[in-house]
Amino acid sequence: MGRILVVDDEDAIRHSLQRRLEREGHTVHTASAAAAGMEKIQSGEASYDLVITDMSMEEGESGMQMLCAALERDPDIQVIVLTAYGNVRNAVECMQKGASDYVEKNIPDVDVFELLVIKAERALIQRSCRLQARNAA
Repeated sequence: MGRILVVDDEDAIRHSLQRRLEREGHTVHTASAAAAGMEKIQSGEASYDLVITDMSMEEGESGMQMLCAALERDPDIQVIVLTAYGNVRNAVECMQKGASDYVEKNIPDVDVFELLVIKAERALIQRSCRLQARNAA
């Protein structure tokens, strides 16, 4: 199972996502701000497998800062960016900078937490494949 960091300034989203992912057997740490999330990424001995971060927290670019900090620490880390205010330009920029996925929080008629669990599983498989390929080379 994966080691996951969830960074979101909305308590309800952060805690709901933590509970859902823990039910799937993952180890989940949380942070309520980008600065705290970046500190957890940089201070841990072992890298996280996946970071799920809100795009806009204390600053509009805080999610992008989280993405860059995570990939700087470990280029194989998977990062899913969440946003309540998605747009194509923002999504493209995140993906170009290395995000593994980009998810809008407010998709009509979709259980976003279920969607995130599915996307988290896919991201963890992707990380595992990358690490296996690197070790085989």
